[in-house]
Amino acid sequence: MPAYPAAVEALLATPHPVALGPGAPPAHLRAAIAAACTDLPSAARAGLWLRFDFLHEAHEVCQEDEGAPDRDFWHAVMHRREPDAANAKYWWRRVGAHPVLEQLRARAPEAGYAYSTPQTFVDFCEKVRDSGTAGEEIAKHVQQFEWELMFAWCASAV
Repeated sequence: MPAYPAAVEALLATPHPVALGPGAPPAHLRAAIAAACTDLPSAARAGLWLRFDFLHEAHEVCQEDEGAPDRDFWHAVMHRREPDAANAKYWWRRVGAHPVLEQLRARAPEAGYAYSTPQTFVDFCEKVRDSGTAGEEIAKHVQQFEWELMFAWCASAV
């Protein structure tokens, strides 16, 4: 994992479960996340809010610059997690061929998933969300890889 500002590193060291759905935002971390966001590029801010299940806050950051591929990427992930599959697929079409998707295709087999397109991953998440199956655990691992790769991409942007 790349080196991030100290406030971000501290947050990322805080255990928080990966949720395929909306999750449960830890209200006690809201101020720390807001403070850590001041040290990050805008698209990375959306990712940090999303990592801790603050979907509304992530959505607001994404909407500040619709059409920017990095923010549209997070926008798609946020809608997948709401869950709103049709809206997520709309945003994935807007993202197009993002370099992080190639990285994810290379990494997803580590979790036992053959990643082809973000739209098929939306469908997979819809199928396994809240199922308690091995498929749900695979999807959570792929989603975590997706988050790590995209956050690193966005945090390194100048």
